[in-house]
Amino acid sequence: MDTLVRHASDAYVIAYFGVAIVVSLLEWAIPRREVSDTLTRRWIGNIGLNVLNTILVRSLFPMLGFAWAMFCREHGWGLFNEIGLHGGAAFLLTLLVLDAVAYSQHWLFHRVPALWRLHCTHHSDQEYDFTTGLRFHPMEAVVETVIGMGAILTLGASPGGVLVSQLLSIGITFVEHANVRMPAALDRVVRLFLVTPDMHRIHHSQNGRESRSNFGNAFPWWDRLFSTYVDQPAAGHDGIAFGLTEFPERKHLTLPWMLAQPFLRPERQMAPVSGK
Repeated sequence: MDTLVRHASDAYVIAYFGVAIVVSLLEWAIPRREVSDTLTRRWIGNIGLNVLNTILVRSLFPMLGFAWAMFCREHGWGLFNEIGLHGGAAFLLTLLVLDAVAYSQHWLFHRVPALWRLHCTHHSDQEYDFTTGLRFHPMEAVVETVIGMGAILTLGASPGGVLVSQLLSIGITFVEHANVRMPAALDRVVRLFLVTPDMHRIHHSQNGRESRSNFGNAFPWWDRLFSTYVDQPAAGHDGIAFGLTEFPERKHLTLPWMLAQPFLRPERQMAPVSGK
């Protein structure tokens, strides 16, 4: 763990680009569904949105994740630091609590109208692949960062636990959004411990019951515990309709329209645009 902590920056880079490259190759080799003709447009928009998010969040919050947890420990802030809980117990509790917080905030983004306006950009992707995991509105990225930093502060989270939690989250985000065909037997085993592509894909369905299920970030246990787990989509994985009926046009796959989505009135959301 000490070695990982000393090379935290390198670990972030490897987790991000390493997993993204591996998943993209798997999508090419064993795709779950055929790639549509919107691939280039989607990738440019989704990756562009992620670049904006990274610049904005890094500008507003210079100390993120691991660095923030170290800062809190040095100042004795948070529950674990107050009671002197460190070591393995603090590490494991940090992993579990931060993942539970991620589940809870995801549930709220689907239940609170103001938050849904931000989160709908993620769900308006009309196809589903690893770049969907990059497609979050900058305002949602800021809200999520504030919640995450608040949870780390309140908990007095283990810096090592925060580092592993964020590395796991980075990897799982790419994997769970992957357009990859996973053997059913393997999926059944893996989803006992981690969220799988087939499990999370259901969450991106236009079916209302399915889109309000499978909120888990890395671990699937919270969905089972709080009865938000759906095992299989009603239309089958090859029949899931992705995206939102409010944003059916190709223009909503482009960066300017993704940025505008939280502010569109219903009548504007469905307005046709010539040539789109």
